[in-house]
Amino acid sequence: MFEKRSKVLFVCAILATLYVIYLITYFAGSTTSEDAAEAIGGAIATALVMPHMLIMAMGTIFVWIGFSLKKNWGALVGSILYCLGMVLFPLYFMFTIPLIILGFVGFSKQKKLNM
Repeated sequence: MFEKRSKVLFVCAILATLYVIYLITYFAGSTTSEDAAEAIGGAIATALVMPHMLIMAMGTIFVWIGFSLKKNWGALVGSILYCLGMVLFPLYFMFTIPLIILGFVGFSKQKKLNM
């Protein structure tokens, strides 16, 4: 499974997938409330976090492409999208910094393995 594939990139892809699943379940659940004020607040919070969720999901897709196809450009694009996701919603920097580090390290390892 890991023949000429970066294990660090695999860990990054797994963690990013779990993070995106967390984002979707947390913010999707915040809009389903019986109280109208709570539902409106949840909808506003979801609207604020939506660009971050979309960029992180796209980054996760690119990292999986980079890992499965052994392409270092996929890992690089995914890592750059993680950086953009952190800029779009800096409140969750503690979740995105490890993904950025693992993504760039995985990119460099994949590049060495492809040579």
